Amino acid sequence: MCDCQLNEGLPTAARKGGFSSVLSWKELSQLAQKLPERLIVGGAMPEAAAIPIIDISAEGADQKQTAKSLVDAAAEYGFIYIKSMGLDLPIEQVQNAFDLSRKLFDSPLDEKARCKIQKNNQGWVGMHTETLDPKTQRVGDFKEGFNFGTFKNGKATQPIPPSIEPHQAELAAFREACHNLCRKLLHLFGIGLEVNPPDFFTRAHSPTEPSGSILRFLYYPPPSATPDVHAGDVRAGAHSDYGSVTLLFRLRGQAGLEIRTPSGAWAPVPVCPPGTEDDAAPPVLVNIGDLLSYWTNGLLRSTVHRVAFSEQHQQQGESTGVGTQSESTADPRYSIVYFCHPADTAPLDPVPSERVARFEGGLAGANQGNPYAERKVLTAGEHLQMRLQASYLQLYGGEGKKEGV
Repeated sequence: MCDCQLNEGLPTAARKGGFSSVLSWKELSQLAQKLPERLIVGGAMPEAAAIPIIDISAEGADQKQTAKSLVDAAAEYGFIYIKSMGLDLPIEQVQNAFDLSRKLFDSPLDEKARCKIQKNNQGWVGMHTETLDPKTQRVGDFKEGFNFGTFKNGKATQPIPPSIEPHQAELAAFREACHNLCRKLLHLFGIGLEVNPPDFFTRAHSPTEPSGSILRFLYYPPPSATPDVHAGDVRAGAHSDYGSVTLLFRLRGQAGLEIRTPSGAWAPVPVCPPGTEDDAAPPVLVNIGDLLSYWTNGLLRSTVHRVAFSEQHQQQGESTGVGTQSESTADPRYSIVYFCHPADTAPLDPVPSERVARFEGGLAGANQGNPYAERKVLTAGEHLQMRLQASYLQLYGGEGKKEGV
């Protein structure tokens, strides 16, 4: 999870170019974070990441071609910009969610503390509570978060601060819209991966079955409000996500997200990439999670990313990265994330896909082996609990090793 060369931290067998024995889940998890890094930008001073932009709602678009483009981008980069705002998700609904996020984080500390995160991964996470990259982080993440689980009849099924209690129906509708967008993307992935049947993923992500899906509000205070920031500190440590797909909503001008390149350098991910500056709202950023990468035998990539304080900002208060001149880390940063997971009982067998099978065969033919082919079959719920135990040591009695979310 730190800046390193591609093979650093891999299982010994992987570094030797083969997999002669069955790997443990810990080793597979490490490998899942390393394999995706045949990424976008090289060089010692990377420019902004050149992530593809795909319009999944364009009128008259060829669905099969859109699906192919999505799969190609997910296999190559692990991140995709999605243009669908106003159709799949009304712009006003997203803006309202950001307004509610500000209201929540402005709540008195004692009101948020009464909603402290529990083992079900729901609730409030305070400053420095989460440490996504403990190998390199001096202190925990410089952020607050609030995780929303399911809503029933427009009401939260968990404690929430009084400030947002009148808005539960709005939150429920937004969470539902996010899940529906994820299912649309997963259906396209099914088509692009030649899965039989193509609704394999959407059926596994039924909104009516218990799952680990979470709507998360995040707040990163400005550096001026965090005098304990040291050189080298980050707002959120390097990590990969747990689930199937992640939706990330950001506000114009608020920089910080970076992805790691094959050289170990970090490339900024603009809120508004070239060609979207005049759009009514920034595109949704989608990334592949560890579970979907594992599920597809590594064909789809789960890419390591972080939220950074830029050294340039710390010294000069300027913008970050080539290609992101209008974006800065000087201001507070708000983001909204939807982590989509399959139903807890969904088995993580390799998907019935010819393309996945060809990918697996290609690796074997190159004498590289495929670590995903020999593994213990998990359910989605088991996978999530393993990762949560690793992330929240205090909740689980110090068991495990912290990972990202």
